[in-house]
Amino acid sequence: MMRYFIRFSYNGKGYCGWQRQPNALSVQEVIEGALSKVLGRETSVTGAGRTDAGVHAMCMYAHFDTLNPIADTGKLLRSLNHLCGKQIAFQEIIPVADDAHARFDATERTYKYFVNTEKSPFTSELAWQAPYKLDYDLMNKAAEILLTVSDFTSFSKLHTDVKTNICNVTHAHWEPYSQGWVFTITADRFLRNMVRAVVGTLVDVGRKKITIEDFRRIIEQKDRCAAGTSMPGHALYLWNVKYPYIK
Repeated sequence: MMRYFIRFSYNGKGYCGWQRQPNALSVQEVIEGALSKVLGRETSVTGAGRTDAGVHAMCMYAHFDTLNPIADTGKLLRSLNHLCGKQIAFQEIIPVADDAHARFDATERTYKYFVNTEKSPFTSELAWQAPYKLDYDLMNKAAEILLTVSDFTSFSKLHTDVKTNICNVTHAHWEPYSQGWVFTITADRFLRNMVRAVVGTLVDVGRKKITIEDFRRIIEQKDRCAAGTSMPGHALYLWNVKYPYIK
């Protein structure tokens, strides 16, 4: 068996998320169907993470196995791009070691959350339209706390199957972009719904519904009910994934 990584991006609108579901269309299902058709055998893929319904990916990796080496990766890329439609785009196929793993070998993941400060008919489905003024300086001061803690239970979806809620956040910052503000957060791993819950609670800080000390206490409580509302998924992007053996 030969193992390959694929690098691709997708618009999450219309999908139930990355992971295959019994009664809804997922990104994983579409890619597995295309690969199986092109390779002539049932082929499963394992992704670097599990984005929620409506969430996008600028850079996602997944691995799959084949019985024989792929002679023409360019041809396979063209076939996958044709079969998977407009919302999924493939950029690269990379041969890797037999034991390389798209999920467990990832050393760093980065997400971005986009907030529009002015109404736009062109990006309304790709960013969150803030209905009120936010204090981004205050939100950045609160975001700095994320780099000093490790247990993110307060921002995790309840009743998940993970063994630990410990994450190492190395970057968390708001900065302006052409149509508003974007929040960038990097960590070794993320919990389900974590980024959307973090952003929702930071928005509460920006609205001055809660203080920075309240934000710290919410983290210390390790209680999802204490944190803010989960933000809409359509403004969230998996932005990058890093591996020790891929430049």
